[in-house]
Amino acid sequence: MTGVAKLGGWRKIAGAMWGPPDDPQVYGILDFDASPLLRLIERGRAAGYPVTPTHLVGRAVAHALHEVPDFNVRIRGSKVIPRETVDVFFIAAVEGGKELSGVKVERADDKSVFEVARELRERAGHMKRGDDKEFAKTKRNIARMPRRFLRPSMRFSSWLTNSRNRDVKSLGVTKQPFGSAMITSIGMFGIPQGFAPLARFYGMPLLVLVGEIMDKPMAVDGQVVIRPVISLTATIDHRYADGWHISQLIKPFRAYLTDPAPFEPDPAALEGAAPVGSDAEARSEAGERVAGVPHPDEPGRGDTLVDGGPAFSTRLPAEPTAPTLGQ
Repeated sequence: MTGVAKLGGWRKIAGAMWGPPDDPQVYGILDFDASPLLRLIERGRAAGYPVTPTHLVGRAVAHALHEVPDFNVRIRGSKVIPRETVDVFFIAAVEGGKELSGVKVERADDKSVFEVARELRERAGHMKRGDDKEFAKTKRNIARMPRRFLRPSMRFSSWLTNSRNRDVKSLGVTKQPFGSAMITSIGMFGIPQGFAPLARFYGMPLLVLVGEIMDKPMAVDGQVVIRPVISLTATIDHRYADGWHISQLIKPFRAYLTDPAPFEPDPAALEGAAPVGSDAEARSEAGERVAGVPHPDEPGRGDTLVDGGPAFSTRLPAEPTAPTLGQ
């Protein structure tokens, strides 16, 4: 790169959001055997409802916040105010992945993962096509505003939308724009693990990054086996929670991701799904790369696939069975 260029897009926003690091952020990592997730993804895709690990992690967060309402709060001065609903914000890539935006799914704890995936696909599609009026308005306002005014205007809008719980129509920003928690995928870019910072204007306590699913050794019943593993990293605002709150949140979160099928309807029994055959069709329908999840009728299950990122095995372990006498 030569010469001096002006900051634009997300980097311009980031410069207005952050100063020197002094915010109370807590970081954590959890690894999960992704086999149950992949089985549900495969069943959903076979029934015409393609979902991705990011959708499932978002549903797990929504379920956990529903079960631990002490975490589903907003802060106003010295007051902690319960939120009326569990809303999860999914970060989405637009303009060919060069820019970031997002979609807030309201009442995500009351929706199935298949409903969440469909809503995200439809709403993110509007943004990518440029026909989302509110997103376009916000983007225009940011592009036109000088950087020296961007930081104070963002802080003021954050105070109005989060602390005062009001819309800022002039900027195209609605109240509580980021909801209860935020989810973003880095696995779709072939990144196994990473962390992200919370910003002042988010007004919520939890940001979860979904890494790429990769084959790793795991200890199962006292033996080392190779399983597809998904790595999740979280950034938590310490003002909202201490270690006890976090430990309580992890319990329902872990329960969902350990076996998500009981928390979701049978996709084969749902109505209104369109047939999804190829991986390209599934990717378009889900709004995200569906790598490593072959259609049941496709050949080569158990082979290594490359789809826009590093290769990883799609081999799934057999469904768990009850032990028999003598085992």
